[in-house]
Amino acid sequence: METTSRVEGVPAARRTAEGYLRAPFTWYGLDDAFTGARWLMQVGTAADGTVQHGSMGHGDEPSIKSDASGVEKERFAVVVTVAASPVRRSGDGTGVLDATTVSSAAWLAGSGLLAYTWPAQLDHALRDDWLDQQTETAFELADDLAGPEWSTLSLPVDGVPVPFHYRESEFGWVLAGSAGEVHIGAYGRGMSAYGLGFSGVEDLDAYA
Repeated sequence: METTSRVEGVPAARRTAEGYLRAPFTWYGLDDAFTGARWLMQVGTAADGTVQHGSMGHGDEPSIKSDASGVEKERFAVVVTVAASPVRRSGDGTGVLDATTVSSAAWLAGSGLLAYTWPAQLDHALRDDWLDQQTETAFELADDLAGPEWSTLSLPVDGVPVPFHYRESEFGWVLAGSAGEVHIGAYGRGMSAYGLGFSGVEDLDAYA
């Protein structure tokens, strides 16, 4: 797990939470109906240090698994929050940053799920090549949310039904939708996506 600070004398949990605290948007996680473990993962920043997205875990912390592991014992859902931003100038004024969309959340969720999986028949040494190929596929799928690989699922966000794009694969499930100032993505396995609900995180200590 990456941390956003290496300041001596600051507890590791606080160092990990620092990036989340710098975000100019609301973080989302599973709502109070989920009573299991919660944990922080990492944030993504722009070149100027602005926090753009991040992930929060729920359930069992996932480890890299092959699909030959038999009965899947891990049960987890990771929620990805992406700041909704239009096309904008870069912080140094030298270029243009792409807009973030629902597809951004779908791609981050899809590539996140792949990071914890590889096919059983694949040699471990070749996993990087496989991951590159599958990440490109995840990008293409995220860019075509109206395509046949996706269905529509309605889930509550802060108690209000919101439509999400949803797909399943042999490695787990991925979904993505929008909620005001942010786009929400999620991925998981061992937990059904159909019963999930999302809400704004009011206290990061629940994840520390």
